[in-house]
Amino acid sequence: MTVIVDYGAGNLRSVENTLEHLGARYTVTNQPRDVMRASKIILPGVGHFGQMMRVIDELALREPLKARILEGLPFLGICVGLQCLFQASEESPGSRGLGVFGGSVRKFSGSARIPHMGWNSLEKRKPTRLLDGLEDGAFAYFAHSYYAPLVDDTAAACTYMHPYTAIIERGNLYAVQFHPEKSGSVGLRVMKNFLEL
Repeated sequence: MTVIVDYGAGNLRSVENTLEHLGARYTVTNQPRDVMRASKIILPGVGHFGQMMRVIDELALREPLKARILEGLPFLGICVGLQCLFQASEESPGSRGLGVFGGSVRKFSGSARIPHMGWNSLEKRKPTRLLDGLEDGAFAYFAHSYYAPLVDDTAAACTYMHPYTAIIERGNLYAVQFHPEKSGSVGLRVMKNFLEL
């Protein structure tokens, strides 16, 4: 069963609608035991890095999430669900991310509008199963003020003032900075590709 992690924020209903459209079986939960029994995990994220990590710790979800990721269970983080995989974020100094990836999430700086909201193209850096069936340069919908650095596992990048990670893929660990649930046919294909892993 695919589990959508509910930490009290995020585009839960939009993600649910996407899964229902694709005919997927899923459950929404904030219980560690459900995370440990899941066949796939989706961690949506909207809002503040520090608040997300605080609630994840209060719900005792940190260790189950890390354990399932390290076991190689298919995992998809969305937006702040990608950012939480890093060690830290400038959005909340002192808050610890899950630390799957080294480095820190940073705030955009420069003359362009912040937050970055709207459509931007995905620049493939290496093959990724999430983009199977999609052309290089496909457009997805972003809404964020902070960005993850480019890392060895960056599968697709985006540029908004700075190049940054748009998709991470490491084994069965996936994460996207954009919102597939708001990205039309491109987002549907990304979610379908994940569900078919």
